[in-house]
Amino acid sequence: MAKAMTLLWGAGSPPCWRVMIALEEKNLQGYNQKLLSFDKMEHKSKEVLDINPRGQLPTFKHGNTIVNDSYAVCFYLESQFKSQGNKLIPDSQEEQALMYQRMFEGLTFYEKLNAVIYYDWFVPEGERHESALNRNKEALTTELKLWEGYLQKVCEGTHTQTHTHTETQADIACFGLFKLCCNLHFFYPSWAQALMWQDRPSHWQMWSFFLQLLIFSDLGCLQSVILNWESITIC
Repeated sequence: MAKAMTLLWGAGSPPCWRVMIALEEKNLQGYNQKLLSFDKMEHKSKEVLDINPRGQLPTFKHGNTIVNDSYAVCFYLESQFKSQGNKLIPDSQEEQALMYQRMFEGLTFYEKLNAVIYYDWFVPEGERHESALNRNKEALTTELKLWEGYLQKVCEGTHTQTHTHTETQADIACFGLFKLCCNLHFFYPSWAQALMWQDRPSHWQMWSFFLQLLIFSDLGCLQSVILNWESITIC
């Protein structure tokens, strides 16, 4: 079953990590996978463009079925393999609503995170302005405080999901964002609750792939990422 699947992915990419975790959660080990280099622009290669005209990763193929967006892949896997592995969409109306809410808020989190840590990567040198970067940092600081509040509620057990927390699509969608922040040495106390989920076998499997980022030093923008990130302050 998994042998009919192919995943093209890039190191250091939370969207790619989402798909890897979802595959592990659904017990779909043994799929074909290939690590591509963002630094070498391999995500714009013919191999990728033939499957994903946007030239983005992850790129996923199951037989003749192509699904490229990471959220779409996660929903596709849950839909196609409902009875296999772990159930990732809860039955409870309240828990399901919260799952969808947090998943799609995660997209806003990721957008604001990228606007800071990859500012020098995305914005040409002649178009960079300190004031613009500072606005991005302020927006990210506000967003991080919002998520701190969400996770604090999880730690305090004020949501129905908490005491016997079962991993859902929301956890898969957002875990990589928290882990990326922590690897940039930015950490809130209540994030320990989120990172407890990395004890799951699916997260350990995914995280072994992350080590390849350190081995291959894939991100040419890493130095600017660190410089931009270090000036983030939380009041």
